[in-house]
Amino acid sequence: MKIIAMIPARYSASRFPAKLMQDLNGKPVITRTYQATVATNLFDDVIVVTDSDIIFREIENVGGKVMMSKKEHECGSDRIAEAVEHLDIDIVVNVQGDEPFTEVDSLKKLIKVFKNDIENEVDLASLMVHITDKEEIKNPNTVKVIVDQKDFALYFSRSPIPYPRDSKVETKYYKHKGVYAFRKQAIMDFYNLPMQTLEASEKIECIRYLEYGKRIKMVETNVQGVEIDTPEDLERAKKLWK
Repeated sequence: MKIIAMIPARYSASRFPAKLMQDLNGKPVITRTYQATVATNLFDDVIVVTDSDIIFREIENVGGKVMMSKKEHECGSDRIAEAVEHLDIDIVVNVQGDEPFTEVDSLKKLIKVFKNDIENEVDLASLMVHITDKEEIKNPNTVKVIVDQKDFALYFSRSPIPYPRDSKVETKYYKHKGVYAFRKQAIMDFYNLPMQTLEASEKIECIRYLEYGKRIKMVETNVQGVEIDTPEDLERAKKLWK
């Protein structure tokens, strides 16, 4: 089973422009992420795929592997699909470029899903974190996920799901972390299938897989990680790096 990591790296970002090239204690965020992913020794290859000459040159200059997107893309999955279309691989893991604190155990769990999937029931796997803070549960920037008894995803939403109509019922809430492991066929199907109404409404790309009948195995992790979406996140990351 050939397993690679792809790091989609878009230069522009609405909330924090050029965030991937911001300095994180001596190196750009994207470089920290790339080198941390390589250092896990979990992958046959690690490749950054970008729309930016600046990011391309940065990764090239540190001796990394990088590809340039040929097309404009609305999401990271599309960018990865274009990059892996002609590669001979089985599994591709999407590592977020703005998460420089790559957590090895969580990535191992995702890879293990496919190694244990004898019946080929799983199209992709992703991570979820148990959350209890009421403000985070209500926050639309936090994507929530609900699962069945085998931890296959039932739905993702920016709304609190399930809705706590009966306050006496002990309800657990899970935050979806945007780290995925895909079978190559699943991500190519995503790339070639049009967006449907649920995905368009929620603006959550993994809903497309559910709308077309793909099965997403969710893996619980205790690691929240640090996503750099704002300048404040970057300052927090700098302190944590020290």
